[in-house]
Amino acid sequence: MPYNLTKKYPDLLELFGSIYEMKQSLRRIYDRDIENNPDFKFRGIQIHPLKSEEGQLDMDRTFTHLTTKEYASFDAEGNELDEKHREFDIQRSKRLHWINHHVHEKTPANIDIFTVVEWDKKKRQDVKHTYIYDRVGKYVIIFDRRSQKDFYLLTAYYLDAPYAEKALKKKMKKKEPEVI
Repeated sequence: MPYNLTKKYPDLLELFGSIYEMKQSLRRIYDRDIENNPDFKFRGIQIHPLKSEEGQLDMDRTFTHLTTKEYASFDAEGNELDEKHREFDIQRSKRLHWINHHVHEKTPANIDIFTVVEWDKKKRQDVKHTYIYDRVGKYVIIFDRRSQKDFYLLTAYYLDAPYAEKALKKKMKKKEPEVI
């Protein structure tokens, strides 16, 4: 699937074959656009990958967040467990090359960019998230803004759930006056 490297927004990547083959193709896109791209900056500010539990930058973890979706786990009786698991998400993956396109704001008429202060359940504190919302492609990219100097790429996904776009528009109503 090397021809995926020639795909441009709004085209979708063509993914077929085994999960392993699809991930190899996606990894080439990810390496080109994100991991090995010195110009992967949003409004002049460097974008970093997620950090591992030990505090090290973790490109594999970021790649996983961009190509898989988190699901709840259940026990035999149907009770939801605390643990979650991730599964390959074809809709996220087909749009992986859109991230770099939107980070550089190449189609500003299609996107809304806003920052929201949200409660983080795990950290038990308010955090600043900056969103790039592609209204036309129904796609969102989310950054964690930990300081004025850094953005951390949390995830990006296609808004395919019936409630997803409505929830995002609700967040937009609570946006900060400026993109932080």
